[in-house]
Amino acid sequence: MLIGYARVSTDDQNLALQKDALNQIGCEKLFEDHISGAKSERPGLEQALQYVRKGDIIVVWRLDRLSRSLKDLIEMVTSLESRGIGLKSLQESIDTSTSSGKLIFHLFGALAEFERNLIRERTQAGLQAARVRGRKGGRPKALTTDKQALAVKLYGEKEHTVGQICEMMGISKPTLYKYIESAKGK
Repeated sequence: MLIGYARVSTDDQNLALQKDALNQIGCEKLFEDHISGAKSERPGLEQALQYVRKGDIIVVWRLDRLSRSLKDLIEMVTSLESRGIGLKSLQESIDTSTSSGKLIFHLFGALAEFERNLIRERTQAGLQAARVRGRKGGRPKALTTDKQALAVKLYGEKEHTVGQICEMMGISKPTLYKYIESAKGK
């Protein structure tokens, strides 16, 4: 059974083009959303995913109607595939219920993984180059080593509340407790 899903980003936009295309190819049931694809909660899509059964095919006008990122799209198709459900995109001419459609989709997935790996490698190389030049990553410490020791000492003396110590030192309670734990480990 062909199950159609149509989405537009705003209420101003019209679903007519997508719905006409989905009806024309024979979708027996249509689900729709008037919401941005960036939103994780899309009630129409959730209903469609609950409605489809093994052997069904979800049909979309374009892949970007289903998902904003390639990573999310690949995860969705993998999930559908594990349930025995296909995906068909009319504009991109991809149908994961066919061998060639699966091949094309897996090529997209391989390219996306390759891109993620390149980004990771470039990030690691940049961090390593920064370390060589003496730069440290991460957030700067709120207090110098001496002030950390003073905060721990004030805590140990039990003359001030945690709130008072934090206010005096200009730090949060979790930061104070982190310094206390660190001092215990020494």
